[in-house]
Amino acid sequence: MPDTPEKTTPPEPIQPGEAALPCVMVFNANDPSGAGGLSADITAMSSASVHVLAVVTGTYVRDTSDIHDHFAFDEEAVADQARCALEDMPVLAFKVGFVGNPENLSVVAEITADYADVPVIAYMPDLSWWDELAIETYLDASAELLLPQTTVLVGNHSTLCRWLLPEWEGDRPPSPRDVARAAAVHGVPYTLVTGFNAADQYLESHLASPEAVLATARYERFEATFTGAGDTLSAALCALIAGGTDLQAACAEALTYLDQCLDAGFQPGMGHAVPDRLFWAHEEDDEDETASDSTLDADDFPLDTTRH
Repeated sequence: MPDTPEKTTPPEPIQPGEAALPCVMVFNANDPSGAGGLSADITAMSSASVHVLAVVTGTYVRDTSDIHDHFAFDEEAVADQARCALEDMPVLAFKVGFVGNPENLSVVAEITADYADVPVIAYMPDLSWWDELAIETYLDASAELLLPQTTVLVGNHSTLCRWLLPEWEGDRPPSPRDVARAAAVHGVPYTLVTGFNAADQYLESHLASPEAVLATARYERFEATFTGAGDTLSAALCALIAGGTDLQAACAEALTYLDQCLDAGFQPGMGHAVPDRLFWAHEEDDEDETASDSTLDADDFPLDTTRH
C-alpha cells in the first residue's frame, strides 16, 4: 500500500478586513509606454509586497521618447473609483502622481483629508511637455490643494525649484533645505529632492525638512536617459512606509531599489531607457555575487551625513 500522507492543519482563513498585505491607494495616469504612471506604481509597489488600489485619473498619449498629449478623466469618475475601494479596504498610505487637472486635484485633496492619519506621498513630474498655461494652473492648484495634505513631497531638484522657487535670485542654485522650506510654506513636513548636481559624475538625493537636511545619498550618473525613475522612487517609498518602515529607512531602501532598477534598465523602444522594476524576479542566483554590497540601510543613510 502507498504511504499515507501526513495530515496537515489547514491555515486559518483570513477574516474580512484582515489584509494579508498592506493596501496602498495610488492616484496616477495610465502610461501606455509602461515607463511611468500607474505601470511604474503597480510594479514598484508590488515589489515591496503591498496591495495596490490603482485609481486611474487619465491617460497619457506617449512613447518612450515624448509625451504627446494627456486626457484627464472626469472628476466624478476619479472620486467614484476611490470612494468605492476605500469603503471596502483600509489603506495605509496614499501616493499621488499626475492627475491631469485642478478638478481631480480637488477630489484627491478631499479624499486624503478624510483620512488625515494616512500618510500621503506626492510626486511632481516634469511637466515641460505641457501647455504653459496648463502647467501654471496645475501647479497653482497643487500648491493650494494637494501640498497641505502631503507628508513627503518627491521631485527632481530642477522641477521643484521651478515650481516652488520661481523667483530665486541667489548666486547658487537653491539647496535641498531651501526647497524644503518652500514646500513647508504650503504645509509639507518632508521633501525628498532628487537629481541634485553634486559633481560632474555624481547626483545626490536629499531628505530634508525646513530645519535641516536629514540625510543624503550620492550615486554615480548613468549614461542612459531614463523615463519613469521618479514614479518608481516615490511608489517604492510609499509602499515601504505603508509596510511600517520608518521614513529614514524607507528612503534608504527606496533609493537603493531605484538604483538597482536603473542598473538593470532596458530600452524597450527607440526612445529612452526604462527602469526594470522587476529585476529581482529574473536575476540569476549566484552565490559569488554580493548584490547586497550596494544596498543602503538605515545605518548607511544617517542624519546629517553623506554616503559616497
